[in-house]
Amino acid sequence: MTDALMDTPHRDRPRKKSRKGLIAILIALVLFIGAIVFIAWSLFGRLSDIETIDNAFPDESLRPAAVEPPDGEDAPLNILLLGSDTRADTSTSLLSDLGSRADTIMVAHIPSDRESVQIMSIMRDSWVEIPGHGNAKVNAAMAYGGVPLMVQTVEGLIDQRIDHVAVADFNGFKNITDALGGVTVNNPRAFTASSPVNIPFEAGEITLNGDEALAFVRERKSFSDGDYTRVANQQLFLQSVAGQVLSRETLTNPGKLSDLIGATTPYVALDHELGLTKMIQLGSSMSSTRASDISSFTLPTNGTGREGGGQSVVYVDWDELENVRTRFAEDDLVGYEPAAY
Repeated sequence: MTDALMDTPHRDRPRKKSRKGLIAILIALVLFIGAIVFIAWSLFGRLSDIETIDNAFPDESLRPAAVEPPDGEDAPLNILLLGSDTRADTSTSLLSDLGSRADTIMVAHIPSDRESVQIMSIMRDSWVEIPGHGNAKVNAAMAYGGVPLMVQTVEGLIDQRIDHVAVADFNGFKNITDALGGVTVNNPRAFTASSPVNIPFEAGEITLNGDEALAFVRERKSFSDGDYTRVANQQLFLQSVAGQVLSRETLTNPGKLSDLIGATTPYVALDHELGLTKMIQLGSSMSSTRASDISSFTLPTNGTGREGGGQSVVYVDWDELENVRTRFAEDDLVGYEPAAY
């Protein structure tokens, strides 16, 4: 009996440790599940505030055929991203008078393996054929026929189908930056944003607040090549944002994620198919994608000139564009970077 009494404490200790460990695991699980529910609830509630682009696509007879993937595989996706100059009144529709403000045009290509993203910028002054209107600057498609004509024009350029469309107001850059607590970029060149902001940006690693981010992505007058550097700065900023959004610090912080969602939704419009279910499916399939897997390039160009009554335009490098079209068609854009003109 003495032995049994002496043995009793030794049997109890591991049980207490085991119970404490189990309680800690349960608490962690409850907190984790609660965070996910909170994030999902926030996302679902806020997505109802996102404006929908009605009739975002041209008539089916005018479009490239949809890609049919092999059984069990995902099809590559092409998402047209349109950035508008800041609205004077944010209470109005993001799509109101968009034709006079759409000056950032990008195609985000998500390969079938969902392991990376390639973002192709299209210079807004690119001299291209606008279906039904002859040659003009590519952003004139918005003025001539809204989002559907812009989709048709871009599909004609890349010879591939656009699967989704998103429009973002530049004010969203400002709010996203503030929600993240600032965005750090490695600025390759010093410059000062032109009047009325007059914000100096040093070369090297700098951290931007919301107002500075807005000036950084909009500036073009300070550069001798105008939109070329402006587009490069937008690509740099977006990659830096992606790095911070996809960081562990952001993804494990429900409050920061909620702030980020709230800061974004008033400044975004999506086609009607790009809803919560589609976003969750896409996010799940790309769960391993990191900022280092996102790359960007500019649709190949061949210098600048004057067209249409003396307006300054950017000429497309049509020979190299054929290579781009082939790479889109073969889902082979990883690592692609056209030579500078």
